[in-house]
Amino acid sequence: MITAIVLIKTSVDRIPEIAETIASLDHVSEVYSVTGTYDLVALVRVGRHDDLADIIPGQISKIPGVEVTDTHVAFRTYSQHDLEAAFSIGLDS
Repeated sequence: MITAIVLIKTSVDRIPEIAETIASLDHVSEVYSVTGTYDLVALVRVGRHDDLADIIPGQISKIPGVEVTDTHVAFRTYSQHDLEAAFSIGLDS
């Protein structure tokens, strides 16, 4: 399994709508809204590198309101922790 971390800049007034659209795409496992330079982080998991071209420039980049994507392909996984825990900021109720 190939994992790509996609950093996404969007139209700020459309972040929730764009995030939901990206999250509904096949092979997108999670989408997070984040602080910092980028607005969203999407995790894409595919079986072949060629599939990344279909998903990222072929679909994500074409969503209205997506301005920039910056893709990082993971080489190895060093932790087996739940991804949700990795992105948690500790606001348990």
